[in-house]
Amino acid sequence: MTEIIATINDYFWTYILIALLMGGALWFTIRTKGVQFRMIPEMFRLLLDSSKKHEAHEATVTEAMRKKTVSSFQAFTVSIAGRVGTGNLAGVATAIAVGGPGAVFWMWIVALLGSSLAFVESTLAQLFKEHGPNSFYGGPAYYLQKGLKSRTMGVIFAVLITLTFSFAFTTVQANQVAAATQLSFGWNPMWVGLIMGLLAFAIVLGGIQRISKFSEIVVPIMALGYILLALVVIAMNIKLLPDVIVLIVSSAFNGDAAIGATMGSAIMMGVRRGLFSNEAGEGSAPNVAATAAVSHPVKQGLIQALGVFTDTLMVCTATACIILWSGLYNNHAGGIELTQQALESEIGPWSAIFIAVAIILFGFTTIITNYYYGETNLRFIRNSKTLVTTLRVLLAVVIFFGAMVTMDLAWGLADLFMGCMVLINVVGILLLGKYAFRCLDDYIRQKKQGKDPIYYSDTIPEIQDQTKCWPKNPSEKEMLIDELEGKDWKK
Repeated sequence: MTEIIATINDYFWTYILIALLMGGALWFTIRTKGVQFRMIPEMFRLLLDSSKKHEAHEATVTEAMRKKTVSSFQAFTVSIAGRVGTGNLAGVATAIAVGGPGAVFWMWIVALLGSSLAFVESTLAQLFKEHGPNSFYGGPAYYLQKGLKSRTMGVIFAVLITLTFSFAFTTVQANQVAAATQLSFGWNPMWVGLIMGLLAFAIVLGGIQRISKFSEIVVPIMALGYILLALVVIAMNIKLLPDVIVLIVSSAFNGDAAIGATMGSAIMMGVRRGLFSNEAGEGSAPNVAATAAVSHPVKQGLIQALGVFTDTLMVCTATACIILWSGLYNNHAGGIELTQQALESEIGPWSAIFIAVAIILFGFTTIITNYYYGETNLRFIRNSKTLVTTLRVLLAVVIFFGAMVTMDLAWGLADLFMGCMVLINVVGILLLGKYAFRCLDDYIRQKKQGKDPIYYSDTIPEIQDQTKCWPKNPSEKEMLIDELEGKDWKK
């Protein structure tokens, strides 16, 4: 079964998905005049501002939402929890082991160009989001249904993302956590899977508010801890940094004969593992981006684009440097074991234990975020408490199962489901991208006027009926709030 899935993935990614992803990313980069590069200062300003204050007073929210709605910074940390995980530690190692050092170069390209995909999809998620009793909600399923007027495409995507994140990706996370803890502590994967499953079930009962608060605390701590460790290793090997960069760039075009890696395998693994890590274009991060209370869709689009850079250019690159300096990638090890062995060779046995602890935190927060993506889209298909409860129970079962399957099967399933999801989402945002461009133009116009940009639905009249979450104009804002306050949310 593993070999069949691998063969399907090779053809699917080689002939369809890489061209679609990179072509779409290049188009969005050109059309937005490199929004992911020219607006980096604005990204940091928005992120810092949103970490200090809540923008709920500027968005159209009810009093109940004012207390419970997710801030822009919280939405960022939840999406980072989904990005910064085993993809950064185990995914990078797997990419290098199979595709050679050159795979890292293609991961960089995916991040640099792919962040434009993240900007567009998250801006669209904000534009077409909807009100809930306590928070906003939305994502690709919603903008495909409302923007393209296709319930069918929305449902197909909702099914795919639920299967991909709540099942396939969760299997990978559980698998790598179990492998890391078994290597460092000798823990039985069965018990690791059982305990993780029960803990995850307890946390997801609290919904997006509990998930966001959990991620807001844990994600910055675990990410900073790992980055600091990586910086120590980089400082110890700073003289070798130019050699590593040359190795990465040269291998990107020549391959690596020592491990049988070609340019094709470098591109393939770089794109696949890069996408698994930063999620640009997958359609996953927009589900969280839609929950944020912001005054303009572009604000969250910019913040989510920054998340791609944070994930790949910082965390993944740090992991790659550690592995390449060690030289152990030629030893045919893969996954989290390679990262652990590389760190151990650089700074001692204790580092393998640190990585095991880090992968527990990385993997666990990612599993929690993955579940949220699944629940959001399951509610899109049918808002049923029975279905949601079933998904929560299945989450624990999948974690238990994932802890004991082989690494190749776990990654193969993840690639297959991820590819199907990417296909639907990228086609959708290519068709809807024109609305994100107009939002960006509106945002820049207001910034030039010295304003803090606020979006009104009559900015794009042709989709005004599909963006009712936003008031038509300043005078309608209070009327819309009164209408929401009086709505019966139990219906």
